[in-house]
Amino acid sequence: MTLIKSISGIRGTIGGKVGDNLTPVDAVKFASAYGTWLKNSSQPKTDNEKLKVVVGRDARISGPMIHNLVVNTLIGLGIDVIDLGLSTTPTVEIAVPLENADGGIILTASHNPKQWNALKLLNAKGEFLNGIEGEKILVIAEAEAFDFSDVDSLGEVTENDAYMDIHIDEVLNLPLVDVEAVKAAKFKVVVDGVNSSGGIIIPKLLEQMGVEVVKLYCEPNGHFPHNPEPLKEHLTDISELVVKEGAHLGVVVDPDVDRLAFICEDGEMFGEEYTLVACADYVLSKNPGNTVSNMSSSRALRDVTNNHNSTYEASAVGEVNVVDLMKKNNAIIGGEGNGGIIYPESHYGRDSLVGVALFLTHLANKKMSVSALRASYPEYYMSKNKIELTPQIDVDAILVAMTEKYKNEDITTVDGVKIDFATEWVHLRKSNTEPIIRIYTEAPSQEKADTLALRIIDEIKAVAGI
Repeated sequence: MTLIKSISGIRGTIGGKVGDNLTPVDAVKFASAYGTWLKNSSQPKTDNEKLKVVVGRDARISGPMIHNLVVNTLIGLGIDVIDLGLSTTPTVEIAVPLENADGGIILTASHNPKQWNALKLLNAKGEFLNGIEGEKILVIAEAEAFDFSDVDSLGEVTENDAYMDIHIDEVLNLPLVDVEAVKAAKFKVVVDGVNSSGGIIIPKLLEQMGVEVVKLYCEPNGHFPHNPEPLKEHLTDISELVVKEGAHLGVVVDPDVDRLAFICEDGEMFGEEYTLVACADYVLSKNPGNTVSNMSSSRALRDVTNNHNSTYEASAVGEVNVVDLMKKNNAIIGGEGNGGIIYPESHYGRDSLVGVALFLTHLANKKMSVSALRASYPEYYMSKNKIELTPQIDVDAILVAMTEKYKNEDITTVDGVKIDFATEWVHLRKSNTEPIIRIYTEAPSQEKADTLALRIIDEIKAVAGI
C-alpha cells in the first residue's frame, strides 16, 4: 500500500493503480471530498460570494500535475482558488487567514522522496484539520458524495506569487527577531534547499537579515540530490561545504520548509532535536512562559524550560496535538523534535523561517560559535527503532502488558506508552497503518539509549512470543 489515507490528508507515490497509489483520479477524489466538506461545514455565503481556498505546492516533479488537478477540482465545486504556485507549508498557513479564506491545501509529501506527493489540508485558521474533521473527509471520499457546480457557478482562480515575500516580512517584523543584531554579526551561512522551495525563500530571508549566503541545492527543480529528510546521514555535502567555506553555520530544510536543522561551524550536526531547544531558550530568555513538544521529543526542552522557571508539557505525537496542547497551556513556543518550530506570535504551524530568524538572533546575542551554543545545552542521545509484527499479533495487548510491567515507573498512556525513568525514557507507539511498534528511547549517552532500546525490544518480543 503506497496510498495512505489518514485524518491529516492523503499521501502516496505517483503512478500505478487507482486506490493503490496517488493517481490523478485519487487526487481529484480527495480534493473533491475536501471541497465538499468545506461546503457542508462552512458558514453560508451570500449568493454572489463563493468559498475560497488557498493552494500552494513544493517543487517536487509531480507538483504541477497534482496542482492543476486539485485547483480545477475546486473550481468544479464552485470554490474560488487563491493560487500561490510554488510555495511552502508555513507560507500557505499564513496566507489562509490573511486572505480571509475558508481553507487551504498544500501539495507536498514533506520529507518523503521525490516519487511521493500529498494533499495536506488546512482549516480557515490556516491550521491542520483535527481528527473529527479529517474523518468526515475520508467518509465523503469513500462515498464519493460530491455535487459539482453548474457552468454559471464555477469557481475562479486568482494567482498570487507575493506570499513568500509577505511571509518573510511577517517573520522579520516579529518583536523578538533582531535584524540589526544579526546584520552586525556578519554571519556567513550555507543553505541546503534540497532543490525545492526552501532554496528560494531561506536565502531571501537570510539576505534581508544581512547574512552572506552560500547556496547548495537551491534550484527548485524537484530533483532531490539526497534523501530529503534532514538527518545526519543525508547531509554530508553541506557538512563538508560549511567547513570548506569557513561558514558560521549551515541551514537545512525539507522540501516544504517546515523542518529545520543546523550544521555547526565544524561540520558537525547541531541536532534536529536541539533546533527547538535553542529557539525556546532564546524566546524564554526574553519572555518566560510555557512550552510544549510531543512525547517522542527530547527531554532537553523540559530542562531548558525549567531553567527559565517555566512549565513544560508533552503532547501526543502529531502537529495538531502539539498545537491543541499549546493553546490549552497558552504556550509561547513549542513544536516537535524533528526540527519543527511552532511560534504562536507568528502562527500555529511549524515554520523554518521563524526558526532561522529566532536562532540567528539568539546566536548574535550570545556572541558564541554554534558548536559552543550546542555544548551549553543538556546532553541527550536518542535511539529510534521499530518492531515489525504479524497482523495476527495484538499490538494493544503488548502495550498493556508493558504498562503493567513498568507500573511502578512514571507512565503516560495518552499516546501509546511512555515510561519515564530517572535519567532516560522509552516511548512505545503503534503505527496507524501497519503492524509495527515504534520504540524511541533517550538517555545521557548513545550507548545507554541503544542498550535501553534493545532491552525493551527483547521484552516486547517475549510478550508477543516471537
